[in-house]
Amino acid sequence: MRVMMDVLGPGLLTGISVGLSAGYLGSLMVLKKMSLVGDALSHVALPGLALGLLFNFNPLMGAFAVLFGSAVIIWRLERITRLSFETIVGAIFTLALAVGMLIIPEVDLLEALFGNISSVTYVDAAVAIIISAMAIFLTRIIYSKFIMSMLSEELAISAGINVARINLIYLLLVSLTVAAGIKIVGSLLVGFLVIVPAATAKTLSPNLLRYSILSSIFGAVSGTSGVLLSSFIGLPTGPLVVVSGVVVFGAVVLIRWAVKYSP
Repeated sequence: MRVMMDVLGPGLLTGISVGLSAGYLGSLMVLKKMSLVGDALSHVALPGLALGLLFNFNPLMGAFAVLFGSAVIIWRLERITRLSFETIVGAIFTLALAVGMLIIPEVDLLEALFGNISSVTYVDAAVAIIISAMAIFLTRIIYSKFIMSMLSEELAISAGINVARINLIYLLLVSLTVAAGIKIVGSLLVGFLVIVPAATAKTLSPNLLRYSILSSIFGAVSGTSGVLLSSFIGLPTGPLVVVSGVVVFGAVVLIRWAVKYSP
């Protein structure tokens, strides 16, 4: 039992904290129709993980560095070229995925792509909790400003909002959250936590406050369920987090449909 808790405890703490923050940040991403950006950003971390494994330093530090650098490059290119975030992220993520696949050791490939609950330590969990709390706090500060810039960039600028700075802060916070979740979900699937919980909440929410809260709750439920299932049936955590979240989404849609068409 003690050994199981040493493995399960950090994974659960990480799953809950990352799920909460990813769901909260994802509520903005879904509203702005940037869902593919969150998914693609998770793949950008792969070269950083690969470099950490090759040169024997913490792979998460490599993931953080690459994600931060990529977020700044994406933000800058969007301002220079006026191309959409989706276009720029799509180009960068395919390059990053190709480079990561070429240089990552084959023995570590599955863990990097799909996560491994047994590799999560209490130090990792503490870092994830701190990052998640900071991400939620800072996102809360910029939430209304981001919504205003999404509705009308000209109106936001006239109200004294620095839209470019708000976009950069948001991209950096998403990158931080994605990096924090890589160990349990993997670089291939962690973007799911930024998309599906928010999509689930959107079907139930009449206002922004309820929407953001439900997004966080559904994110935490997905992360927790995936970690628990992984520890009990021995399958990779990442795919089980995705399955759990999709099951919740499907259940919510069916319930909504049943209520709508019930006599």
